Amino acid sequence: MRILICDDHESIRGMIEALVSASGHQVVGVASGAKAIEHALTERFDVLLLDLMLPDIDGFEVCRRLREEEQTRSLPIFVISAMDEPATRDRVKKLGATAFYAKPFNSMQLLEDIGKLEAASR
Repeated sequence: MRILICDDHESIRGMIEALVSASGHQVVGVASGAKAIEHALTERFDVLLLDLMLPDIDGFEVCRRLREEEQTRSLPIFVISAMDEPATRDRVKKLGATAFYAKPFNSMQLLEDIGKLEAASR
């Protein structure tokens, strides 16, 4: 699977990239919401792992914009965020996010959910 990872913290993004690529997936990492939108609209990805707190366009807006576009409307978006309040979870769900993982997240759960997506796409 091709996975787009968007997190502005290089160490976190690098850790997620290493985790996902070690499981045999291709990864592209970006540090801004604008780059996530650009890549998602110009390349094909099977899932987006998205942080909410970004320096330019926040993850809420990234999610909203991608859901408005025909080519990314059904792209699975897994939000990974330290903002673990019920209101945040409700908001990302309403914006069309597929799943929410609170930082620090369970890496095994994330990989299992990516595996489920992969199996469903076969």
